[in-house]
Amino acid sequence: MPLTGTLKTLLLRGLLAGLIAGLLAATVGYFVGEPKIDAAIAIEEAAAAHAPEEEAGGHSHGEGDDGAAVSRSGQKFGQFLALGITGLAVGALFASVGHYARRHTALPGPKLALALGVGGWAAIVAVPFFKYPANPPAVGDPETINERTWLWVAVVLLGLAAVGAGVYVYKLLAGQLDTVRLIAGVAAFVLITALGYVLLPGIDEVAEDFPPSLLWQFRVSSLAVTTTLWAALGLVFAALTEFASRSGTTVGEEVATAA
Repeated sequence: MPLTGTLKTLLLRGLLAGLIAGLLAATVGYFVGEPKIDAAIAIEEAAAAHAPEEEAGGHSHGEGDDGAAVSRSGQKFGQFLALGITGLAVGALFASVGHYARRHTALPGPKLALALGVGGWAAIVAVPFFKYPANPPAVGDPETINERTWLWVAVVLLGLAAVGAGVYVYKLLAGQLDTVRLIAGVAAFVLITALGYVLLPGIDEVAEDFPPSLLWQFRVSSLAVTTTLWAALGLVFAALTEFASRSGTTVGEEVATAA
């Protein structure tokens, strides 16, 4: 059951899978992540209230405050739109990579989709998270945001390079035992990641008085959202691929059936 279909077919399948994945990730964010954000905002606003007037220039998160461009309620529900759009974009990229990857592997379509999901999660979620984990709103110096953004881009590129190295080593050892190839590929991934971690500078802007339990709860919830996005994307894309292969339906019929 190879990953068949034109690029247009795969793109439409990826868009559908990405939309579903984005909405699922937003649901996890709403119920798991938002309470942690509210708690962090409360700490930030309490600190601002006790700071000298000239130092209390932080931004407001409150509903209806003059300084708030979007209320907290709007932000909470806006994440469904934001993650839905993100899912569409990631789904399109996922399908494009799948279109290219199917020419270089004998993996069946569903297994290829799952492999791409795991690889994408490792490169874009796992590697950046363990070097620069997400911080809540009350953490971070606004003056270093550009530096932190570029470092995040660098660690994503590191993740892609590490996954690419692992796949390259795995394919290089064709003819060897599968376990040997897998161990060698994982070792290459870990080696490149470790080297990058050593070379990239560390960032620690968490205040000593910030509750460590809340910090890690926020980080875990952030990881849960991104993991849901990639897991759902891989699983839904694989399911749609298997469904289309077995029934001979087109992607248009897939969309109509899913709707």
